[in-house]
Amino acid sequence: MRLPRRSSVKRSALVAGSIVAASSLVLAGCGSKATESESANAESCVDTSGDTIKVGALNSLSGTMAISEVTVRNAIDLAVEEINADGGVLGKQIELIGEDGASEPTVFAEKAEKLISSDCVAAVFGGWTSSSRKAMLPVFESNNALLYYPVQYEGLESSPNIFYTGATTNQQIVPAL
Repeated sequence: MRLPRRSSVKRSALVAGSIVAASSLVLAGCGSKATESESANAESCVDTSGDTIKVGALNSLSGTMAISEVTVRNAIDLAVEEINADGGVLGKQIELIGEDGASEPTVFAEKAEKLISSDCVAAVFGGWTSSSRKAMLPVFESNNALLYYPVQYEGLESSPNIFYTGATTNQQIVPAL
């Protein structure tokens, strides 16, 4: 039996932790349909009053970045399966809606808009490259929606709509020195 690489295990743990964190944040206001408390820029269609909460996964399942992102999607799928098997979050099951970003920033932006506006997800986990994150940023900000970005990034960007879960360059360089 071959053991998974340490970085894969760390990444899987990070994704699972992010899903739990996001679900907890989203479910904190469970029991009502989002309305006037949302941003004036966008009316949210997220409904947390039922037995499930919709969460999006937006990763490259095709194209050049698929080699890196398919493993992240598998970790998200596993985390949701384990959370649901353990009773969900605050008694609610997570319904995962997945999309393929196809390794193209413009596709990431289009799929993010679909997940937020049509599928009515409470949060999205995904993106891998800075270009995909930057393409999605205005979509999440204009819709006042949440994105959990799973990998390191260059820093110098801040948005109340994005949880940057990876290290910035100073957090990588200083320990290396």
